[in-house]
Amino acid sequence: MQLPNSSPLTRLRNRILPVLMGPPILAFLPALTLGAFWLWGEAALVITSLGLPLLFAFIGAFDDRARQPSIPRDAVTGLMLREGFETALERTYADTQRSGMRSACFVLDLDDYKDLTERHGIAAADLVAQQTGERICAALRNDDVVARIGDSRFAVCLSPVRVLDLELCIQLAGRMQAAVEDPISLDASTVYMTASVGLCMRRRAPGQDAAAWLQAATEALAEAQRSGPSGIRVYSADTHRRSQARNDLREEAAFALENGQIQPWYQPQISTDTGKITGFEALARWVHPVHGVLTPDNFLPALEQAGLLERLGQVILYHALTAIKAWDSAGVDVPSVGVNFATEELRNPGLVDRIRWELDRFDLTADRLSVEILESVVSTDPDDTIAHNIAGLAKLGCGIDLDDFGTGHASFSSIRRFAVSRIKIDRSFVMKSDRDPEQQRMIAAILTMAERLELETLAEGVETVGEHALLAQLGCDHVQGFGIGRPMPFEQTLDWIATHHAKLRDAPRIGRETG
Repeated sequence: MQLPNSSPLTRLRNRILPVLMGPPILAFLPALTLGAFWLWGEAALVITSLGLPLLFAFIGAFDDRARQPSIPRDAVTGLMLREGFETALERTYADTQRSGMRSACFVLDLDDYKDLTERHGIAAADLVAQQTGERICAALRNDDVVARIGDSRFAVCLSPVRVLDLELCIQLAGRMQAAVEDPISLDASTVYMTASVGLCMRRRAPGQDAAAWLQAATEALAEAQRSGPSGIRVYSADTHRRSQARNDLREEAAFALENGQIQPWYQPQISTDTGKITGFEALARWVHPVHGVLTPDNFLPALEQAGLLERLGQVILYHALTAIKAWDSAGVDVPSVGVNFATEELRNPGLVDRIRWELDRFDLTADRLSVEILESVVSTDPDDTIAHNIAGLAKLGCGIDLDDFGTGHASFSSIRRFAVSRIKIDRSFVMKSDRDPEQQRMIAAILTMAERLELETLAEGVETVGEHALLAQLGCDHVQGFGIGRPMPFEQTLDWIATHHAKLRDAPRIGRETG
């Protein structure tokens, strides 16, 4: 039986063991035995000879583990936790510095572990973590150190060796990764996990301590995760510079969001039948004081790392509703504005109530707001909260636009399930469609499907008059793209609307052929 770490007997044992097992007490053992014989005779000699070993055994003096400090263990995997790993890493760091031997630190993270927990439950996630720990240990030597330092994160420190190069480290990372990615049975189903790995060799570690070594491996892991699932990256000096730049960008983007530098720009959408404006899409832009106008590709990852995507959505929605009121006051007809909703927002149980409150606040009807969701959101069987929110927004009266249609795998049932009212054909299908028969056939198939499902259609990325004319002839309802109008700040929209209305009065109509 193992005694609790906090019991009085354990504390007493931890104090006296070093004394009893040290060189002084061992030197006195023969003297103690002879002294007992001299004072009390043979009986005392027998009692002393048998009693001292029994006493040592009772207090755990013969147990190697008892002479070592107690290391906290993870209840699920049995592996040491971060505190114990950091201690072991410090010991290895000092040993390699003194001896000149080599080692490496690895940090492995299970991709999509959070989604696994949400989909299959905590018990299933614990089973995956347990088997992951066992598989990592099986891929290593007995004296290598393995720890669980997070829900989905594991760390490894190799015991010092004389020969260890980068190629061997990458091979070992691949071996651990392959072991972890073997299928795992969960009741009647099979789960396939992927893992990303970052590593740092001891001789390449920055700084002067083990903490910097572990941080370097963690930065390499972050690079591996940014490259997609199941990545492996090695720390270098460039890794640290890139990591520092990303940290600076994250702080700068967060400051920009709260200080009005990130706001929506508006791209017009028009009817192919009448040429009239049918709406605008609100697209986030960062007007950087040094670098000029930055598109979301440059700052969305930074805001995501800072946990500010939902806050970004709130800012864009506020400005979009403000723009609708301003257009109404100016006497121009803009039926609706499309706002992109991130997955993080759609997972918020209070989303529908917040949107209802915002519409009431601006005294606008729900049909003035189009909720744009990526096709990947509805094609990956999202959780009940996402489905409930999208259905709730549709019931409220908001239009539901399925964005980037054709790039994912949305089914007919998911389109119906999420009450989609319009599909936005991805620009990859629109590009050069007036000259490419294959593109034309793909667009025609999408439009036929939409017609059967009684859905409106909008083509994105329209850049030429030829593409515009073809889409109108094929029966696409709306178009959007640089050929119609580039995204612009609100201040320029009124001039663009006036110019567009003037063109409509003077130009022939591009529309569908009628029999």
